[in-house]
Amino acid sequence: MLMANPATLRNLVKRYETLRSTHARLGTSESSRRLDDVSYTLCVTTGTRTVPDALAAAAAQLRAVPSAGSLGPASMPAEVQLTA
Repeated sequence: MLMANPATLRNLVKRYETLRSTHARLGTSESSRRLDDVSYTLCVTTGTRTVPDALAAAAAQLRAVPSAGSLGPASMPAEVQLTA
């Protein structure tokens, strides 16, 4: 099973939480579109179909990471490093 880069996953969860709060406050079509976009990306990244499932999967994956700094690109072999 492929696992998302922990930093990427943390960033997606943080963006989701920020945009959810922004949309609750503003309620605009733009805030809704941005929330939908990050929700979709979070689901795709975690291999899930719903935001609650994506958040649960993200939390489980992040709990499984030994430490935030140990999985950076410098510590990975070149053949497994991915670029955006």
